[in-house]
Formats: sequence, C-alpha cells, structure tokens
Amino acid sequence: MTGTLDIKDCVNKTCPWSGDPVSADSLTMYRGKVVGFCNPGCRDKFEKAASAFDASVDG
Repeated sequence: MTGTLDIKDCVNKTCPWSGDPVSADSLTMYRGKVVGFCNPGCRDKFEKAASAFDASVDG
C-alpha cells in the first residue's frame, strides 16, 4: 500500500468481517478503492485472502 489512505474515501462504513464500524488505522486499497475494516487484524486477513483469491483467478 502506498501513500496515506483517508477514511473519507472509504467505500464501506462497516467491517465486512465483523460488522463493526471501520477504523481509520485499518484501511487498504482493493481494485482501486479504499476499503475499511474495524481493526488491522481484519484488514490483514482480508489482504491475505484477497491476494490468494486474485492469484488463483488471474492464474
């Protein structure tokens, strides 16, 4: 991830894993969009899952 991500640019208000509100310290970029999570652990779990999925789809 490059640069600073801003919670104002986040496409979601709640964490896709937990349903809790997103946190400014738990943002990532995915397919050109800022996606938020409730904590860095959920963000890291998403990044790992997304990269494995994208690698299998992109072949």
